[in-house]
Amino acid sequence: MCAKARMDGNVKTAECTGAEALVQLLVREGVDVMFGYPGGAVLPIYDALYNQPVRHILARHEQGAIHAAEGYARVSGKPGVVIATSGPGATNLITGIADAMMDSLPLVVFTGQVGTSVIGSDAFQEADVIGMTAPITKHNYQVRDLRDLPRVVKEAFHIAKSGRPGPVVVDIPKDIQQGTVEMGESREVYLPGYQPNTSPNPLQIKKLVEAVSYSEKPVILAGAGILHAKASDLLLKFAEKCQIPVVNTLLGLGSFPFRHPLFLGMGGMHGTYAANMAICECDLLINIGARFDDRLTGNLAHFAPNAMVVHIDIDPAEIGKNVKTDIPIVADAKEALQKICSEDLQNAGTDEWVRHLKEYAENFPLWYEDDGEELSPQHVIQRIHHYTNGDAIISTDVGQHQMWAAQYYGFEKPHKWITSGGLGTMGFGFPAAIGAQIAYPDQLVVSISGDGGFQMTLQELAVVKELNLPLKIFIVNNQYLGMVRQWQESFYEERYSYSTIPVQPDFVKLAESYGIRGCRATNNEELDKVLKTVFEDDGPVVVDCRVKRLEAVFPMVAPGKGLHEMMGVKP
Repeated sequence: MCAKARMDGNVKTAECTGAEALVQLLVREGVDVMFGYPGGAVLPIYDALYNQPVRHILARHEQGAIHAAEGYARVSGKPGVVIATSGPGATNLITGIADAMMDSLPLVVFTGQVGTSVIGSDAFQEADVIGMTAPITKHNYQVRDLRDLPRVVKEAFHIAKSGRPGPVVVDIPKDIQQGTVEMGESREVYLPGYQPNTSPNPLQIKKLVEAVSYSEKPVILAGAGILHAKASDLLLKFAEKCQIPVVNTLLGLGSFPFRHPLFLGMGGMHGTYAANMAICECDLLINIGARFDDRLTGNLAHFAPNAMVVHIDIDPAEIGKNVKTDIPIVADAKEALQKICSEDLQNAGTDEWVRHLKEYAENFPLWYEDDGEELSPQHVIQRIHHYTNGDAIISTDVGQHQMWAAQYYGFEKPHKWITSGGLGTMGFGFPAAIGAQIAYPDQLVVSISGDGGFQMTLQELAVVKELNLPLKIFIVNNQYLGMVRQWQESFYEERYSYSTIPVQPDFVKLAESYGIRGCRATNNEELDKVLKTVFEDDGPVVVDCRVKRLEAVFPMVAPGKGLHEMMGVKP
């Protein structure tokens, strides 16, 4: 790869350009795939990538590249790697970087930059990437000295995947890419100011165990931290050992089996009645790996009003930020659960509590009306679950379809659910599914989008066709920006101001124009016929599901209301 190699003492060194060195450093970090889009300020890097072992996926827009990297990171646990040129290439990544920061996804993002001699002069395609990304990254770098590149790359990967995962940006001026440097062996990361704590305080664990021993109404709130720590099996062990019911956050779905008798469903704005009432009535709330965001808590004045709160999180900044915490435990979720499960756990007897919550679940289940003539979006999700045996990787966009998928798919296993939580990014779901399919080419991956969000990144159909990815792409099409319309119906006296989408492409023909099979379903009978053929097809398929236009997501906690004040609950 590098032009010249020699021995410097006992260390083998090689003279490389900065671009060649970067590719070599990526190989050392175990990077096997990266997502990107070329441009003038990264041409030296793209030239160095030519005929090299790192696979490059050419997105059709930089936003598609970074969302694909997010999907890759979400299911694989490995950092998603992205590359884009300076100026507009870098700015097109901003949304994805912010999305990854909110949802704790490990990304390493390389951006090209104008030459160091003209930085600050408003040179062609110059943008202050460091200034723009500082608030939305774990850390960012601009490489001004080529000798720093090996250290910077190693630190970037370490920071992205350690502690609470997140995105790191590395901005590399073009002259740094073209300069030459001697590459030696990799050195250990030395960051004395960055030492994330992963081991729980033993005294705090003792306090938690004691709290469990006298709690009569405990609840576990399981978030995405369980999944990042690969601790689902330990969560199950803890819950079963102490017979504690479990509520998932939106991003925590799959961390606890959907069919387990202790599982109450998702909590929050569109959570189940049983899950939300469990939070309202519990005397002990054990939060593991969730950040108490507003869509989960509703009105904080009414959130878990009678509960002692335990919060286990690897990020100390999250503990006590939104909800007063009685027992704070800064730790990796897996290490904390290992310590908890090693204790002599006793409970005060939760049989009556579990029975009480089960009655809530039975008496106030999720519901929808289905006459079989018009296609119900909830029915679409349930039939996808049926034909995939509940074992597909599901990626969604943001909006009504996202909530219906969270409510009705029923995740039994971890790392099968990809969605944008904190930022709520439309256009995320479809390219994220591409990244997931690249991470796991032999697994079934299903993309579910609304007709609005799909049109934001639909150009990535070209990638699906180019790579012949066997994605199954479902568009829940109600010709509205559905969640916007629902809020306008509920809170703005049905003034549907610019939430309708009267003109849109024929999605079947659109798919066919990319050389991809397209189908359409408008009622239950058509849907089953289509689904049977879709999941027998080895190639990609786009399915346009024409669903009820005015269907709403229920239950719902209105803004400013507590979790006990749900709308749309029916016995």
